[in-house]
Amino acid sequence: MSDQHNIFLIASALVAVVGLVVLITVAKLNPILGLILASLSLGLVAGMPPSTVVQSFEAGVGAILGHIAVIVALGTMLGKMMAESGAADCIAHTLIRIFGKKNIHWAMALVGLIIGLPAFFEVGFVLLIPIVFTVARRTGTSLVLVGLPLVAGLSVVHGLVPPHPAASMAVAIYHADVGRTIFAALLVGVPTAAIAGPLYAKLIARHIHLSAGNSIAAQLVDHKAIHRQPGFSLSLFTILTPVLLMLSGSCANALFPSGSTINTTLHLVGNDDIALLIGVLLSFVTLGRMRGFTRATILRFSNECLAPTAAITLLVGAGGGFGHILEDSGVSHAIVAIVMRGHISLLLLAWLLAAAMRLATGSSTVAMTTAAAIVAPLVAHTPGVHPELLVIATGAGSLIFSHVNDGGFWLVKEYFNMSVAQTLKTWSVCETIISVTALILTLGVARFA
Repeated sequence: MSDQHNIFLIASALVAVVGLVVLITVAKLNPILGLILASLSLGLVAGMPPSTVVQSFEAGVGAILGHIAVIVALGTMLGKMMAESGAADCIAHTLIRIFGKKNIHWAMALVGLIIGLPAFFEVGFVLLIPIVFTVARRTGTSLVLVGLPLVAGLSVVHGLVPPHPAASMAVAIYHADVGRTIFAALLVGVPTAAIAGPLYAKLIARHIHLSAGNSIAAQLVDHKAIHRQPGFSLSLFTILTPVLLMLSGSCANALFPSGSTINTTLHLVGNDDIALLIGVLLSFVTLGRMRGFTRATILRFSNECLAPTAAITLLVGAGGGFGHILEDSGVSHAIVAIVMRGHISLLLLAWLLAAAMRLATGSSTVAMTTAAAIVAPLVAHTPGVHPELLVIATGAGSLIFSHVNDGGFWLVKEYFNMSVAQTLKTWSVCETIISVTALILTLGVARFA
């Protein structure tokens, strides 16, 4: 593929992204329709056969919805039970009492780092979003100031720290030591989360003014229609149960022989969907029946909370379809080809390749594993490079500038009730700060390693 064609593909992708933003913000077109039009247009301009364009878009939508639809549904049900029972209010009150209103954004970043360790970003997000809404309401604080530190903490551990799948695969590809990788990732990740989360949120929150009407928040905040509010311990136990189950699944191979009954069982209950399902069923007991709610009331809660999530789920799926078009049209390969032209350090090359794949595909997991596979063969010919730092540099690149082809972009936008422009200024910039800061700190660690 010639350089001219690569440049044409990249330029076409940029025009498609800009056109999508214009359709949504200026023409006021529904984002789902905008994503479909941008995807089909890009595919056709890139030379894909019309039938292939449609199939590629549908495949991307299906791949994303297969993962996210169940997570959003189950997470929203659990969030609804936390809201109606008063559990979210109880946890929020405890956090405010311990950290104080002035430091609540630091508390949320810490919660994101801890809860995010065993959980996928999307899982941690839907689990914790009721607490974000409740904390913001109780403190009278901007949702951006409370929520952005949380998603920063979730994102950092999702991209940098094993046992997350992408980081774990990168550890295997680079033949890095897991323990040293975790230590180095936390050494880099904690200050990175502080800068991209609480510090940046404090700066940007004053410039982002959100509308009062938020249909998701209306479902996931305490309505005071409760019988007996649960205590902090029971509330925390309920929300942490899925997290602990996922953690047990991640540690199964290290604790028990592969193929054994208990190993298989831990992997099963540690699956995201199964862990959340168990958490939801548990909440029906601990936050439902034990609080005095009838079966009919619990059924009503679980039914009515799903309606506002339909648009979110479709948006996330459409974003996945756009990302799949970028892959199948050759845009992602074109970006990698351009990046590979430079003669740079291995750490920076790993970051650049992962960043290029992230921008093209929208998936941090795809970006990290693909970049690691490309860079790994070069490690043997580059003495003095620590594979653990390569894992972190690759993970940092895989987090850069989440935009319209990333399901996480639409998840944050819709739950926070932000415009596309506001989401770019908050979430997208936050992700970029994480990516660049983590790279700088990794390069600094490499100088002394």
